[in-house]
Amino acid sequence: MQGGFLRQYEAALGENPASAVVQAHGWMRTQWRDFFAELREHRPVFVTPAFTVVTTYADVREVLSLERVFSVRAFGPRLEAALGGPFMLSRDATPVNWREKGLMQAMLRPEDVEAVRKLAGRAADEALDAAAPLGRIEAVHELFRHVALRVCADYFGVPGPTPAQLGAWTRAIIVDGFANYLGDPALREAGERAGADLLGYLRVLLKERRAAIAAATGPPPQDIVARLIRTRLPDELGVDDERLIVNLAGLPLGWVESGPGAMAEAVEQLLLRPQVLAAAVEAADDPDPGRFDPYVWEALRFSPFFKLIPRVCEQDHVLAAGTPRQTLIPAGTFVLAAPCSAMFDAGAVESPEEFRTARPHHERLFFGMGHHACLGADPAAAVVCEVVRRLLRRGVASLPSPEGDPVRLAHTFPDSYRLALRTEAR
Repeated sequence: MQGGFLRQYEAALGENPASAVVQAHGWMRTQWRDFFAELREHRPVFVTPAFTVVTTYADVREVLSLERVFSVRAFGPRLEAALGGPFMLSRDATPVNWREKGLMQAMLRPEDVEAVRKLAGRAADEALDAAAPLGRIEAVHELFRHVALRVCADYFGVPGPTPAQLGAWTRAIIVDGFANYLGDPALREAGERAGADLLGYLRVLLKERRAAIAAATGPPPQDIVARLIRTRLPDELGVDDERLIVNLAGLPLGWVESGPGAMAEAVEQLLLRPQVLAAAVEAADDPDPGRFDPYVWEALRFSPFFKLIPRVCEQDHVLAAGTPRQTLIPAGTFVLAAPCSAMFDAGAVESPEEFRTARPHHERLFFGMGHHACLGADPAAAVVCEVVRRLLRRGVASLPSPEGDPVRLAHTFPDSYRLALRTEAR
């Protein structure tokens, strides 16, 4: 027997289908855990007049693994409108995607992890030291985005005209590309204007850095811009300066929102669990990050930053074929794969309601999977974990509600999170 959400949805659907869709969309933003639990039990493939939601672990993996069937056309055109042309992450199984994804994977070396983690730790301590005398910090902008933008400057080699300006550009582009489902023209205009400004800035940056590197003596710099400048590719690959600029834009676009978003989600989930928090604080003092990091991974399983991953079905496809939930997904269907639901599917994840730091990697889907899995997962993971670790070592606590609750734009992008800090030295 279906539960309360589905009963309300069916009642609204009979009277006003558009209203029913809006209501379901609202639940996915504000009551997602309870709503998806009901869907997994009673309607694991949730078909509405506007979109289809996929909730089980197996089905989410199926959608994300079949890039020729379920494409990124759901958000790709908005990113390409902002960037003025093809972008590897907005294409599926094309020469642009394969070639440029491989290039950027080579630039984002797993061997960089230790240095990037140290960079994140230094930047986090700067922000925390400045806030400690006040006994409080607005963590999103003063800490999380502060560190993310420092990584852009020192590791990517993309400082922006100012950190604030770079952050404003990335937010406008990502909000339009990933949260503007209703096509708000003001958000679209802001995203496209930000994209043009970002590309203009990067053209100047590339020219200036190329001249500086050519004139320099001594060991070459190791930021990503410098590596790309020093990389020589055959002309027939077509990776000219404009292609380099678009891929450079992808670095802050893929990081400045998702990195701080993951930090905010992880901290909130740890603060909700006092016993887990106490154990995480103890582990944070261990010099071996391998003891602390699993607390962040498990916290993100309980609330990943990107809870829904949009796709478009490009051809008729039978999802979950041969199972009781087998469903025909017609070509053209807007599909929302829900990793936040999949990671609580008891059929695939052992005791999903328990907070377990020793879970196997495959039970956690917050870095995506398949063709569009996170390119910079290794350095990104190091930064997210190190910032949370440095914060917990300061005796962090939520301020009284509602001030202490994370404030999110479009129910997605953290914009304010006020936390208390211990004022005395540890």
